[in-house]
Amino acid sequence: MKKVLISLFAMAFLLVSAPVFADDIELAKKSTIETILKSKQLRVGFESGYLPFEMTNKDGNFMGFDIDMAKALAKSMGVKFVPVNTAWDGIIPALVTDKFDIIIGGMTITQSRNLQINFSNPYIVVGQAILLNKKHEGTIKSYKDLNDPKYIITSRLGTTGEQAAQKMIPRAQYKSYEAEGEAAMEVIQGNVDALIYDLPFIEKMQGQHGAGKTIALSTPFTYEPLAMAIRKGDPDFMNYLNNFLRQYKGDGLWQRSYDKWLKSTDWFDKVAE
Repeated sequence: MKKVLISLFAMAFLLVSAPVFADDIELAKKSTIETILKSKQLRVGFESGYLPFEMTNKDGNFMGFDIDMAKALAKSMGVKFVPVNTAWDGIIPALVTDKFDIIIGGMTITQSRNLQINFSNPYIVVGQAILLNKKHEGTIKSYKDLNDPKYIITSRLGTTGEQAAQKMIPRAQYKSYEAEGEAAMEVIQGNVDALIYDLPFIEKMQGQHGAGKTIALSTPFTYEPLAMAIRKGDPDFMNYLNNFLRQYKGDGLWQRSYDKWLKSTDWFDKVAE
């Protein structure tokens, strides 16, 4: 009787679990991984111009911290890296409608974005910092000091920099720009008082164009993890990405790229104007 009960239990388990296993197999077949392997290419979406993560060099090729990682990801899958330079305001819809396979483009994890797409584990954490016109040296020491209607602050349209400026410095006059480089030059030229933007960009602009004209208040006042983004409902691709990140860091490739792009200025003269 005991053996009969065990056999009946096993049969019942198989009957219940078989549809679940079948669903898992079908889900795996639909993974973006399968499309990538069949096409032998990884299409990566980003917008060039976000220093030092994705930039265009004078030869017309793309370079930067994110580009290094994207190329390493493609290599790990044994496929070709295919860059897809895309306007930032349309980058999430482009991912959702399969214009590319993944976003690797300095995208901050936010709750509103996470409702539309899924994020990998963070690959780097940055935060909002301030590029300040030098005339305010000693007067402005943090973002709180800018919270006054007499100051004009700026950031790039549709970014977490803009969100931070409007949420945390609401009393200041705010002016947005389509490109972060344009916003930074407005500070350098003295037309606005401060740029609110990601720390790496602030430091690079200050070093590259703002010496003697600006000050970088480089202690971040927000917490912003950057991550790779994919379409929802793809656990196999997400699993692969998170395992790739662990290996990429463990092999020392992440640190090598970080030192090259975020600790050095050797690449400045290679960027196309």
